[in-house]
Amino acid sequence: MKKIFKLVDAAWENRELLQDDKTRKAIFKTVDLIDKGKLRVAEQIKGNWEVNNTAKKAVILYFPLQDMKKMRAGDLEFYDKIPLKKDYDKLRIRVVPHAVARYGAYISPGVIMMPSYINIGAYVDKSTMIDTWATVGSCAQIGKRVHLSGGVGIGGVLEPVQASPVIIEDDCFIGSRCIIVEGVHIMKEAVIGAGVSITKSTKIIDVTSIEPIEYRGVVPSRSVVIPGTITKKFPAGKFQVPAALIIGKRKASTDLKTSLNDALREFNVTI
Repeated sequence: MKKIFKLVDAAWENRELLQDDKTRKAIFKTVDLIDKGKLRVAEQIKGNWEVNNTAKKAVILYFPLQDMKKMRAGDLEFYDKIPLKKDYDKLRIRVVPHAVARYGAYISPGVIMMPSYINIGAYVDKSTMIDTWATVGSCAQIGKRVHLSGGVGIGGVLEPVQASPVIIEDDCFIGSRCIIVEGVHIMKEAVIGAGVSITKSTKIIDVTSIEPIEYRGVVPSRSVVIPGTITKKFPAGKFQVPAALIIGKRKASTDLKTSLNDALREFNVTI
């Protein structure tokens, strides 16, 4: 892998090397390893999430190596550079029409894809549900037993290569029409209520104590989150801007599947 990564890194600095056969093979090999789940764009190492910059470079460099071509699925026609994933039966992934995933995205056995979309570089771990019209962007990392509800938008992060992708850890529940982008990190077992939008600059405010506690870019484990607003002053006056409110904690002692429902009922969080 060191030799392969060295070739990829060199091509990133000098795009003329994309004409070299060994370099092209190194990029293809790297993307194939990502597709098979043997290499990840980001992974947790000793408790910390680390980005594999070379893997991200390979994903980006894969695009100029591909030619635009026509693809067909029955009467449906596509015209694109990146091939689609195939052989879902062998991969033991349930795929409901018209779910689409690009080659270069790893999807674990046991995942259910309702009509949805998973982009190149993404990693979706086992027993996760990608619900109707949910999208998983480039290089996003989705954990085990996650439920992405209808219309959820998980943003992609390709450049800069050192930037962390969106990370949704194990056993999280992301409610309908949520938007999670710009490398936001949702930690284990969090429950995000419907319609919450979180970017790197969104204020995530824990309002469960007398004094609020503010986070940016990360939702702590087992948090129950709903949409909120804060007042911000502009030249034209004071206006309300979106925020995310942590209104409680999901109980660790409760069965995971039951606790999703319990959390939503207890805090009146809609899905």
